[in-house]
Amino acid sequence: VMTDFNSPSPTNEDKTLQNTLATADIVVLVAYFLVVMAVGLWSMWRTKRNTVDGYFLAGKNMTWWPVGASLFASNVGSGHFIGLAGSGAASGIGATAYEWNGMLMVLVLGWFFLPIYIASGVTTMPEYLQRRFGGRRIQLFLAVLYLFIYIFTKISVDMYAGAVFIQQALRWNIYLAVVVLIAITAFYTIAGGLAAVIYTDAVQTLIMLMGALTLMAFSFVEVGGWQALLDGYSSAVPSVRDPNTTCGIPREDAFHLFRDPVTSDLPWPGVLLGMSLPSLWYWCSDQVIVQRSLASKNLLHAKGGSLMAAYLKVLPFFMMVLPGMISRILYPDEVACGDPDVCKEVCGNPVGCSDIAYAKLVMELLPSGLRGLMMAVMLAALMSSLTSIFNSSSTIFTMDLWRHLRPQVSEWELMIVGRVFVLVLVVVSVLWIPLVQASQGGQLFIYIQSISIYLQPPVSVVFMAGCFWKRTNEKGAFWGLVLGLLVGCVRMVLDFVYPVPLCYEPDSRPDIIKYVHYLYFSIILSTFTLVVVVGVSLATEEPTPEQLSRLTWFSRFDQVPKMAKAADTEVPAALEIQGKQLYMDDGPKLILYNSEFLSPDPSFNSSKLKTFFLWLCGMNKQKEAPLPQANVSSLEEDPCMKRVVDANLIVCISVAVFLISYWA
Repeated sequence: VMTDFNSPSPTNEDKTLQNTLATADIVVLVAYFLVVMAVGLWSMWRTKRNTVDGYFLAGKNMTWWPVGASLFASNVGSGHFIGLAGSGAASGIGATAYEWNGMLMVLVLGWFFLPIYIASGVTTMPEYLQRRFGGRRIQLFLAVLYLFIYIFTKISVDMYAGAVFIQQALRWNIYLAVVVLIAITAFYTIAGGLAAVIYTDAVQTLIMLMGALTLMAFSFVEVGGWQALLDGYSSAVPSVRDPNTTCGIPREDAFHLFRDPVTSDLPWPGVLLGMSLPSLWYWCSDQVIVQRSLASKNLLHAKGGSLMAAYLKVLPFFMMVLPGMISRILYPDEVACGDPDVCKEVCGNPVGCSDIAYAKLVMELLPSGLRGLMMAVMLAALMSSLTSIFNSSSTIFTMDLWRHLRPQVSEWELMIVGRVFVLVLVVVSVLWIPLVQASQGGQLFIYIQSISIYLQPPVSVVFMAGCFWKRTNEKGAFWGLVLGLLVGCVRMVLDFVYPVPLCYEPDSRPDIIKYVHYLYFSIILSTFTLVVVVGVSLATEEPTPEQLSRLTWFSRFDQVPKMAKAADTEVPAALEIQGKQLYMDDGPKLILYNSEFLSPDPSFNSSKLKTFFLWLCGMNKQKEAPLPQANVSSLEEDPCMKRVVDANLIVCISVAVFLISYWA
């Protein structure tokens, strides 16, 4: 993806120094991989991996700090480092609005959505909609949509960003590098399940913070401090550019979060409203994020994890955006190149080279060993994102799609299917490399962002309506989802056909594209979806009591019905075992989903090789355990600790409001 910068040929002394640097960096990288593998293996002993809850929800035994670290690490992928630094170099601090909006939305998850999800006892987000609305079509539709978004957007974004850094820093062969990385991440994802992913995410978070803060310090020292950043950015203009265009000229509003509502790249009404709905989808209904919170011991630990993630979301502004702006000041001719021919020579992309801002700082400023640390940071960001996607995609495929195809599936089969699907994702990821490599961050990256903006608001509206409006029914949710996504796809196709013109090109796009910013369209799309959901719901039948009990904000404390009669046999109509509901189906037969108590004893030969394989995957044989007493999912909170987390909530919101107001 990247070509080398125009530097003079190194002398023999320089070559010796480079060899020394490479050796030191490789030592750091090897140490990093050993630590990650050790933590992954250690976590395999921490959780009962031979159950659905143990594998997909880490046994629901996670404390607040690994949950919070995993939320942050899952969100901050390698695309964050490359993308946020590149946005900072190109247009200033505007992209920080996404980070601080997410800071508020992860708190909304902990205080408003998680109590509903915990009370309902679900494992996946499509499963929640199936319980809330009944039927299967919404669950299957959403499961396929989520897998599409994960496989063809998140994986490709992170792999592209990782490829930029790997090739810029080490000149590794991209196929070899990505295959090795994916193999390592797939190993502990398959073997350890969500527990291994969360614990290794905690280590990755620590490494990311150490490395990124170190580079930030080097950057500020090199540029001359805070005031030098404020003064120097406006004059960071490349020496070669077309004087009759805006190419290479920094934005006048570079240090403003709230920008002109008509002519700017991020209009402030869109930042306040249009950005919130896609952000709400990501933080409050995306399987990757919610699954980590559902793994918490209880609601208090889940809230604590949300608080920790919110506090950490303050840092990308300082760790990524500001260093990207400093990179433009230090290297304006490369990072801020304003001529297509120069950009093509610098980074191989005539559109611009702002994406190299972070890698340029690493290669130019950091001494021996610290480059290896930053390489570990990027790999940590890449691996934590990939493991999160692998695990959550596997959960959705297994619990929503496979279980629909085989309603009587045993828990043993679910465990095998979940692990095999991770291998399928690995193959898809490797096959995706040529397309990512060929795109070079051009139209593919724009296309991926369009998918996110235009597909998320309808899903957010459906989840909000289902959680907070009892009258929402299946027909309203389904048609709101379908029509909203259809309208979003139309705009997405138009954006792809009529891309934003480059700085030296006239804007000949249709007015509906030119004057309706994508953040404004997000508001329009959300309103349209809400109107459809409300209109169709009011025009059709009301939801049944079973579709409301413990499935909305207002009914989350409902008691589960104890006994019901069916086929002259008295059996529990709806129980919960470890937070997992049992529902009656076809008479007196009880179907148990997600229970750790009915794992079959598979008839495998007792060869040492098979025994080792089963042990490695946490699928060792076990006898059936008796059905325990019903235990309803509890939303009770210790009064003292509840006051502590609520006080932290107020502090965290105050910090977010202050930061947004100060930079508005």
